[in-house]
Amino acid sequence: MNVRKLIISLLLTALTATMISSCGQGGIGDAFGFLEKGRLHLAAKDYPRVDGSTATIPLSEAFAAAVMGVDLEEARQYIEHNKTHEAYVNLIDGKADIIFVTSPSEEELSYAREKNVELDVVPVVSEGFVFLTNSENPVKGLTLQQIKDIYTGRITSWSEVGGGSKEIIAYQRPENSGSQTGMLDLVMDGEKLMSPPMEQVVAEMGMLVDQVAVYNNEEEAIGYSYYYYVTDMWQNKNVKLLEVDGVYPDKTTISDGRYPVRTAYYAVLRADEPKGSNARKLLKWILGEEGQRTAEEAGYVRLGKN
Repeated sequence: MNVRKLIISLLLTALTATMISSCGQGGIGDAFGFLEKGRLHLAAKDYPRVDGSTATIPLSEAFAAAVMGVDLEEARQYIEHNKTHEAYVNLIDGKADIIFVTSPSEEELSYAREKNVELDVVPVVSEGFVFLTNSENPVKGLTLQQIKDIYTGRITSWSEVGGGSKEIIAYQRPENSGSQTGMLDLVMDGEKLMSPPMEQVVAEMGMLVDQVAVYNNEEEAIGYSYYYYVTDMWQNKNVKLLEVDGVYPDKTTISDGRYPVRTAYYAVLRADEPKGSNARKLLKWILGEEGQRTAEEAGYVRLGKN
């Protein structure tokens, strides 16, 4: 198993288990000695410099609105997300205090080492990594092994997985995008992705969803993304999510662990971020009951339910 994938998986499992055991003693935050009575309030001038991925923009805005005591419209002016890779670079370079992202890629970890920066990578909400195809595709699900075989090129026709006779068009994302890192870490498990034609590497997650949905592809295409992005941020009625190993992804199956390709969105800080800084205070609040409730109200899957 990919070592980084194993470490992140163990961290998430241990973190969630600790949260569960502490809930009866005052909430999730108590598991870390972080729980502060009353709500956190920071004025706009004191709010940490944030960055992050596209899929965590609503999460970041919801946190800012709750902590600053303003509405979402006002909070948006203080939130700037530059996508996953740029957010990691900005954090490592000291241009951001806290970022909301998927797990770091090998290149991002290497850049941190080059700059002698250690990262604190802390899960803040649960998430599912999902696979999507055109709604007209008769295939309703794939096994994880079949997905690997499609993306290594061992399976090339939908007829090999119970569908029609058409060739599979397997879309990918660019290197260092959050979903490409997720595909490598959560699915491929060390196996090499096939090299796709350039027209099958899609720069934006929303463009990938739309490419899978377009009518002239019919049931040919398959792509991948994160559950929240596909169901809340970029909905398309011509796309359907696929079961994986017989389990359909939804908030319940992601939260209780039945859906097999489960991950998280993370808050990432530099390890040298001072203990009493506003970025640290924000992270403590996010891991507490109020922060988790704010995330859930924004449409994400809170930690500590399984």
